[in-house]
Amino acid sequence: MNGEGTHGTRPLDGISVVDLSRVLSGPSCGKALADLGADVIKVEPPEGDLTRTAQPRVGGLPVYFAQQNCGKRCISVDLGTDTGRELVLRLASECDVVLENFRPGVLDRLGIGYDAVHARNPRVVYCSITGYGQEGRMAGRRAYAPVMHAELGLMEFTARRLHGQPRAEAVSHADLYAGAQATVGILAALVQRDRTGFGQHVDVSMAEVMLQSSEWTAVELAGGQGDLLHIFGSFNAPVLRLGDGTIVHVPGDPVSSFPGWCEAMGRPDLLADERFATRADRNANRDAMHALFQEFAATFTSFADFERAVGTGKLAAGAMQQLADAPDSAWAQDRDAFVDVGGDGQPLRLPRSPFRFSSADAGTSGRPAWQGEHNREVLREVLGIADAEIDRLERDGVLVARPIARD
Repeated sequence: MNGEGTHGTRPLDGISVVDLSRVLSGPSCGKALADLGADVIKVEPPEGDLTRTAQPRVGGLPVYFAQQNCGKRCISVDLGTDTGRELVLRLASECDVVLENFRPGVLDRLGIGYDAVHARNPRVVYCSITGYGQEGRMAGRRAYAPVMHAELGLMEFTARRLHGQPRAEAVSHADLYAGAQATVGILAALVQRDRTGFGQHVDVSMAEVMLQSSEWTAVELAGGQGDLLHIFGSFNAPVLRLGDGTIVHVPGDPVSSFPGWCEAMGRPDLLADERFATRADRNANRDAMHALFQEFAATFTSFADFERAVGTGKLAAGAMQQLADAPDSAWAQDRDAFVDVGGDGQPLRLPRSPFRFSSADAGTSGRPAWQGEHNREVLREVLGIADAEIDRLERDGVLVARPIARD
């Protein structure tokens, strides 16, 4: 399956989405729906999505924006005008899904919240991503991924388990997890709509997503792991340096996997060593155990050889790489995991999609659109607005179009 139309259809063909979301959590959800075949219409304010200002740029396109929005049709509407709000309400009334990640009440005040859209389109699936949900004492708080990381335990848990100081996360986990869960919720609501004929409001809170996304939530609520040993203690998994300088990571808590290490190292005698004879002994002598692993790893000047060696003990291993190295990996090439959406001889590679269907296509298609590129196409096609009226809307500033400025 090469993503070139092998099967001709996509799972969400015929589903239309109005994507009012901004930056990351909502746009990542909209991108997943587009990858699955939905016609996603991204609605941007006159100043454009904030990520259009991001660097680097390829062919005038911000790469960060491209990853979350490629394959969407982009229109730019001033929601500060009555006409702009009515246009978006009309679009939402014609589509299957509305996606937004404003704070609760913002779109209600603009007249394009769930109740307003549902009144015109009872079949609409309206998905809202917020920090703390649509109601409650904290509903109106500003919520960004770093806030979620701090408040929902990720920052503290990571620092505690790695015996370090609290630090900011390098990846916006909360946004991306929320986008993924919103996608699931939308798909479920569409299935229910097929049975009942009615849409509904899907309320996704980043706070609850973060609780679900940590496999340690229930353990922490039960009092924490403390000194108990756990086979899945990934925070204790060895990070080692091979003789050629390669950094390798071997999953699993070595307290549990020590017999496999002994087999891989050809040192069955260590199982009788008083420092490592029992799980409690090994837990008390982690530094000595790690020193043995590092001494063993330093004898290898090839990751392939090291991986084969630890494999004899039924252990897995990964060599540390940069994300930029991923396209050169065998698995990525075999999976066609990346797609080039650039133009004019300037490559712009994006992740294709994690989905492979036996009887359908999926994945990044088309190219990233410039701001307002599809104003005319969408309004003419979906709402039947004549070109002359679209010209007037552009002159009045209700619609904005900004073709790519080449660097």
